[in-house]
Amino acid sequence: MTDTTRESMEYDVVIVGAGPAGLAAAIRLKQLDPELSVVVLEKGSEVGAHILSGAVLDPCGLGALIPDWKERGAPLNVPVKSDRFYYLGQSGKVGIPTAIMPPLMKNHGNYIVSMGNVCRWMAEQAEALGVEIFPGMACSELVFDEHGAVKGVVAGEFGIAPDGSKGDAYEPGLELHGKYVMLGEGVRGSLSKQVIARFELDRDCDVQKYGLGMKEIWEVDPEKHREGAVVHTMGWPLGNNAGGGSFIYHLDNNQVYVGFVVHLGYANPYVNPYLSFQQFKHHPYVAELLTGAKRVAYGARAITEGGWQSLPKSAFSGGVLLGCAAGMVNVPRIKGNHNAMLSGKAAAEAAHAAIADGRQSDVLAEYDRALREGPVGRDLKPVRNVKPMWSRWGLQASLALGGLDMWTNRFGFSLFGTMKHGKTDAAATGEASRHKVIEYPKPDGKLSFDRLTNVAFSNTNHDENQPPHLKLKDPAIPVAVNLPIYAGLSQRYCPAGVYEFVKKDGEDRFVINFQNCVHCKTCDIKDPSQNIVWTTPQGGDGPNYPNM
Repeated sequence: MTDTTRESMEYDVVIVGAGPAGLAAAIRLKQLDPELSVVVLEKGSEVGAHILSGAVLDPCGLGALIPDWKERGAPLNVPVKSDRFYYLGQSGKVGIPTAIMPPLMKNHGNYIVSMGNVCRWMAEQAEALGVEIFPGMACSELVFDEHGAVKGVVAGEFGIAPDGSKGDAYEPGLELHGKYVMLGEGVRGSLSKQVIARFELDRDCDVQKYGLGMKEIWEVDPEKHREGAVVHTMGWPLGNNAGGGSFIYHLDNNQVYVGFVVHLGYANPYVNPYLSFQQFKHHPYVAELLTGAKRVAYGARAITEGGWQSLPKSAFSGGVLLGCAAGMVNVPRIKGNHNAMLSGKAAAEAAHAAIADGRQSDVLAEYDRALREGPVGRDLKPVRNVKPMWSRWGLQASLALGGLDMWTNRFGFSLFGTMKHGKTDAAATGEASRHKVIEYPKPDGKLSFDRLTNVAFSNTNHDENQPPHLKLKDPAIPVAVNLPIYAGLSQRYCPAGVYEFVKKDGEDRFVINFQNCVHCKTCDIKDPSQNIVWTTPQGGDGPNYPNM
């Protein structure tokens, strides 16, 4: 809405996203110079409302940022006590000895946490230092200066009617300007996508790869609860249909995180990641734990999986990409929060030095170098071939060869060099005529649940009196292309039941139930026509995760 007049506010640094990366950047900036003005804008209704992660946290990032985090009461209360890996068949399991795994795969010294609660605690630390944090403020647009550099964002626009007009209660929002703008939106952020395209930040890197992570919190029988236990599985029920696996983390208060990750590079459009997750819980090993238990929460989000070779340039004119906005997950470790914090710290240090030198709105190339040459790069580079091996050769071969590659990388070399990922996840999707329909068991309402029932446990909500935040570049493509060629796969890949094809007057219609959206971004990633664009709804809308 270029004709809209807005008030503006000036800061030294504007940070988009109150996740671990954005909050780490804010804290570090104020540690370095308490006089710097720093603002953090969060689209969730509160800090932590949109945070979903496994999560076993490597505390190295938090320790580098706040060395006395334990004395300050950080919510890292459940140290990992046991660590198991299993390969699942349909009714049994085979243990994978941890002794043969590279040291980086071990979880000794790590903690089972709610990253939502960790971020809430980090926000308290930031505010105590003088950081301004505004939740419920979705950042809908970038603001550029006369030279084309990013100089700020538009936040807090409300009251746009479903037809796109300005309603009676329209609020234009504010322009928040900074000497530097830091984008910590997480995976596939809408503003991050724009700067990556505008400044060609991904010109010299490999394609990005993604997974879909789904998670439930269960309260289990105290007799079955094992506080501090960490379990990962691979194999059934995905088989050869898709890569991925599960996690089962026993935290405190008789609660267990049960999660499932599906790599989005699968070819068969009949794969249903959500129903695969529900089917997984009926494996005898998992069912025994969950029988008689109570599910208390559900959520889903995409995960960046491209790793080292898919890192775009992370600095652009006027700002930087933080954490998963660039993609810093260590896939075999299933961890990225520590790297997100380290990236925020490095970005703050680069911005502080630049501002002290009288600079602003330029490219913080020193931040990009610090990412690649510092602890983040040292974490990602040794595991860079695990994901492409899995995609190319399958689970069994990647277990053996990936393990070998991680071991040799400990000594500074790889037999495989740096492998390429190949196609994007969207381009990897095959035509339905070349694949078989996959029959999934019907959820039983005890261990497994239909999507709409589960989505209610995400507490997601969107005001219906606004334009859908899921945009179609061409409204004809879903029915004309995706339905006949790909069997309408959007009705299966979405873990929240947002998309459906319905018959009306004898014709197929594509329906977008945007109120169900949990902001996972899978549609933006997997749609084979790249026709769906995820944008931010008005501030505060979306899931409201309590302890994810």
